[in-house]
Amino acid sequence: MAVQQTEPDLNLVRDALSSSTLSHGLKLIGDYRTSQVIFGAFLGQRRFDDWLSRYNIPRHTLAARLKSLVQMEVLRPRLYQERPMRYAYHLTAKGMALYDSVLMIWDWEQRFGERQAVLPARLLHRQCGHACHPELACTSCGERTTMHQLDYALQPNSRLLHDGGEAMRTPRLRTSAGEGEGFALGLRVDRWSLLIIAAITLGCHHFDQLSHVLRIAPGVLSKRLASMVDSHFLVCAADREDARRKRYALTPASRGLFGYIVCLATWSGGQHFHEPSSIQPRHKACGHAFVPQVTCSHCHQPLRPWDVAFETPAGETP
Repeated sequence: MAVQQTEPDLNLVRDALSSSTLSHGLKLIGDYRTSQVIFGAFLGQRRFDDWLSRYNIPRHTLAARLKSLVQMEVLRPRLYQERPMRYAYHLTAKGMALYDSVLMIWDWEQRFGERQAVLPARLLHRQCGHACHPELACTSCGERTTMHQLDYALQPNSRLLHDGGEAMRTPRLRTSAGEGEGFALGLRVDRWSLLIIAAITLGCHHFDQLSHVLRIAPGVLSKRLASMVDSHFLVCAADREDARRKRYALTPASRGLFGYIVCLATWSGGQHFHEPSSIQPRHKACGHAFVPQVTCSHCHQPLRPWDVAFETPAGETP
């Protein structure tokens, strides 16, 4: 997402963020444990004990996440044992559509993560027969696309506009690995972190601007920003035009989350809410609305779950 040069319209940015498919999608599946369950499903985990043993998720938490994903029609339960009744959980078509987001998590982990051993070491694209890494591309022109090659139109969606009186609950920001096996994206980034990154992308670089557009209490926002600076997701420096103000800017690690952000927002709008997002990116190179696709770095064709094999940490390729 390209930095805007003019002062942002703070009320417009506030309403666009609040009614964005990104914000609403993160409420649904943006927490750490839900991300683990989804990632595990793409790695072939199907049964309750598979997730339990791999990620050490508390039983009640895992049960709640599986139930929620079934209700959202991301997973479908299938009975595999009658006494006692046990279910396997399979990705639906709606769940499979999250693959681009999952690939962007894998790509970020390879570049910036701290616990790569629990993730596939390498991806193999069966269509071209080469090892590859996922690349974000424009569906219209097929060109590889970065956040700096986009601009944005903001058009708040009244049907998704957040009620300012409603409390917006989100998990706390994690700063260390802590419990169980996982991946660093989930361990260091939560919904608020991603919304802060989105707000900075839309031109809100100062504390008062971020507080206004995100509607976060100053004390809470201060802790969030400090944690993100400590975790190298943000840099903070005196503003060149007004040294009394601090200016927050993105780092390579936070810019690296752009692929995940835009793919999740696209899935949320197209697959779940069936609503346009209030943040509408345009690919400057081709002039078309930017719809992301994730492609093979070798043949540049879209990556599909059934066309990609992965090398496990033990060196096995399913």
